[in-house]
Amino acid sequence: MKAALPIYLDYNATTPVAPEVLAVMVPYLSEHFGNPSSSHPYGIRARQAIAQAREAVAALIGAQTDEMIFTGSATEANNLALLGAARAAPPDKRHLIVSGIEHPAVMAPAEYLKTLGWEVTKLPVDGYGRVDPEDLRRALRPETFFVSVMHANNEIGTIQPIAELAALVRDHGCLMHTDAAQSAGKVAFDVNELGVDLLTIAGHKFYAPKGVGALYVRRGTPLAGILYGAEQEYGLRPGTENVPHIVALGAAAVLAARRLAETAPHMRALRDALHSRLAEGVPGLVLNGHPEYRLPNTLNVSFPCVTGRALLTEAAAEVAASVGSACHSEGEAVSGVLAAMGIDATRASGAVRLSTGWPTTTQDIERAADTLIAAWRRLA
Repeated sequence: MKAALPIYLDYNATTPVAPEVLAVMVPYLSEHFGNPSSSHPYGIRARQAIAQAREAVAALIGAQTDEMIFTGSATEANNLALLGAARAAPPDKRHLIVSGIEHPAVMAPAEYLKTLGWEVTKLPVDGYGRVDPEDLRRALRPETFFVSVMHANNEIGTIQPIAELAALVRDHGCLMHTDAAQSAGKVAFDVNELGVDLLTIAGHKFYAPKGVGALYVRRGTPLAGILYGAEQEYGLRPGTENVPHIVALGAAAVLAARRLAETAPHMRALRDALHSRLAEGVPGLVLNGHPEYRLPNTLNVSFPCVTGRALLTEAAAEVAASVGSACHSEGEAVSGVLAAMGIDATRASGAVRLSTGWPTTTQDIERAADTLIAAWRRLA
């Protein structure tokens, strides 16, 4: 008999493609295969499908349809936001501000801009992983052009006070970007209420396939393309569109909008039940991240007397989780996010990220908690 798969608690790394999304996507891999730039019926069908998907993704975040740019990933969207804004900046505006806990898809472009003569300020975070708006106020300078602070952190789930930060940025006459790869489809938000100029979305974080993302660009935002080619995506993202994946992203946006009121409380309840069971069975367990301003599905906790990696290895037959971001969690180094929060190396090394999803059940939580507690007792 086939061995049972471990319980999946790594939804912040990636989600499965929802059956409803797959059903909408598949025809565009076969019969509806036209190039959206073609003028015949095959091309028209593909072009119409992209338009419908653009409308759905815009509706999910309260944007206008023509403010959505489809990309190949959230990483590409972040690069377009930072590097595209930098290319559009006047010569006397060469200062960028980011938080100290950004994803590498923001940090790496920021570091690249330093090689081009830009100054980059990294904002500190408090012990919960939140940026203090007063720190941003102090960091803003006459030459500041761009600020990027992620909406929700991928490791600890902490949600930033983006609306408050964006108001400061707007009053200063700068551009505000937020990487919402982890929050889109998990929590409800509106780009106009957030007050941001650019916002990044990742399809595979909310039940669309890997390999598709989007960048919200508020009308009038100065942004230059970073790729050269034809005029697809308003000239900001040249190349023949990935129609099946874009259709899937649109379907996932529709599904998320319809189910969000139900799925967010479901994931939160399971996350909190997991936390309670672990806390009962593991004396000294510590929560990392904000207890309130946090993604409903994300639990990052430090287990005492063990490393998170050793614990997950011990429990690997029954629980699939991670110690941090799947994009950079293979090494033994302490998480840069936890270090930025002032967490000491011992506590940080015991950290484990557990993230629930739509398919997670109460039985999954009970079994996962029992497994992790037993694994900790064997190792501690």
